[in-house]
Parts: sequence; structure tokens; C-alpha cells
Amino acid sequence: MTNLGYSLSSEEFDAPTLVAQAERAERAGFSFAGISDHFHPWVDAQGESPFVWGTLGAIAARTERLELITGVTCPTQRIHPAIVAQAAATVAQLMPGRFSLGVGTGENLNEHIVGERWPSTVERQDRLAEAIEVIRDLWEGELTSHRGEYYRVENARIYSMPEEPPPLLVAVAGSRSVEIAAEYGDGLIGTSPIAQSVEQFRDEGGEGKPTYGQLHVCWAEDETEARKTAHRIWPNAAISGGYMLEMTIPARFEEAAENVREEDVAEAVICGPDPERHRAAIQEYVDAGYDHVYVHQIGDDQEGFFNFYEREILPHFGD
Repeated sequence: MTNLGYSLSSEEFDAPTLVAQAERAERAGFSFAGISDHFHPWVDAQGESPFVWGTLGAIAARTERLELITGVTCPTQRIHPAIVAQAAATVAQLMPGRFSLGVGTGENLNEHIVGERWPSTVERQDRLAEAIEVIRDLWEGELTSHRGEYYRVENARIYSMPEEPPPLLVAVAGSRSVEIAAEYGDGLIGTSPIAQSVEQFRDEGGEGKPTYGQLHVCWAEDETEARKTAHRIWPNAAISGGYMLEMTIPARFEEAAENVREEDVAEAVICGPDPERHRAAIQEYVDAGYDHVYVHQIGDDQEGFFNFYEREILPHFGD
């Protein structure tokens, strides 16, 4: 059985709407949800960016079964890893056994706001590895001090801890990040169905650990309308590579998107009402070794998406 999840898009919806969507995802039969952790949306057309930790508290109070992951939190610059450790411990108390902390190296779009320089890729990866060590040390619930290359912690203790620390998942995009996931993580998060990443993760210590993949779709009754919606709201789907990690504000993404065609977005996003295309895209992740796949529906018609997935997709994958 494949675990199918729903993507809570903090870039597109305010906190009350995200909470209602989490409730609806639980009723629909999704087993989990991934929620993005951004300070800015990618482009202004998306229009939102609530604080993820407040939103998670409200979701915890309004759901009973749905599991949650942050997809993903950057614990290296905008928020110190000690604060992330405390926040995640609190959420894990609010939803026992239902929360996993997903972490990654972040994007300049969100991290530059505190006025620090944007590090190189290698340094960002080293910072993430050290940040994970800080988080895990604090999750022991003991008085902790840390003097590392990038972070200092002085006599800190997290008093409010769940019975068990939440699983810590690491986002990957390339061989070095997979190494970090295998060494430091309890699972892996990917945004492309790349079997090589999953295989490397398994070979280097991730055997038996969960793997999460995110898929972008735009369901609508009319494929033409779906393509237009995806192009208008999520043009960043067709902007990839290191360039995407370096831009600082939504306006820069909008400038880059001026050269993005509708057909470019449609190649990266499953658009329209054909259930076979949605199933095939999910199956591609499954075939690559992912046992959890969470689906991001672009645009306002979330209820149409839920009805479609309840009817055509979730039963097919056994959720």
C-alpha cells in the first residue's frame, strides 16, 4: 500500500484555510499531509505565507488521525536550530505519533530576511548537519551546551518533550544531501521521482526508513483551464536548478517567469481531469522507491480536487 498525502500550500492559503484543508484531507482519506514552511511565497500571485508553527498547533486541535510533516523547515539561518527543536517538540506533544520534522538547506527567498549572507551550497549542507546534531541533542531533554562551527547553545533544556522525539526527515537534491539524510535522518524527502537517490539512501543507512515524495498537480474539469491556472499561480514549477535557490524576493521569480511558457509548466505539473495521468505520476514515485507521496493541488478549486481524489485516486492506491 502506498501512503498518499495532501500538500498544505502555505504559499497560497492563509492559516484558517490551511486548517480547514487539513480537516478535509483527513475526511477524504489521505493518511498524511506535508506543510510548507516559507516566509515569502514564490510569486505574488500565490499571495500568502503564514507562520507554520502556529498553523500546526491549530491543525493539531482540529484533526485526529492525519499525520503531518514539515515540507520542509530550514533550521540553519532564519530560525536557530534550538528554537526549531523546541517548536517541533511542542507540536509532537500536541499530536502524539502524528508529527515528523522535515528539514532542508532552504532558499535565499526565505532565509535572507535576517540580514545574514547566503552561504554556498557546501556550507549550507554543513550547517544543516550541525543543526540536526543540535536538535537531536536538545531532544534528549537534558541541559545542553553546544559550541560548533556554526552554532552556539548555552545551557538550554527543552522541558516540554513528547514521550518520543518526532522522526526527523531530510530533504534531498543530489548525492551529498542524500549522504546527510542517510547519516542524520530518520527518512528522506524528495521532489522528483529519482530512483538513484532512494537507492543511495537505502545503501548508506536508510534501509527500512520512510521516503516521501511531493507531486504537483492542477486538477480542473477542463485541462485548458488547469494549464492556465498552473501557469498563473505556480510558474516556479518550471524554474529549476541552483538559480531557484539564490533569488531573494518574489519579484525576482516573477522576472524569471516572464520567459516561462504555459507548456513549460504543464510539463512539470499534471494538469486536468484524466485520472490515469494522476495515477501514473504517483506510480512513478512508487516505482522509484517512495512509500509516501503527497500531492499539491495548485489553485483555489481544492474541493474539486478532493472529490476527484476520493473517487478516482485514493481507492486505487489502497488508502
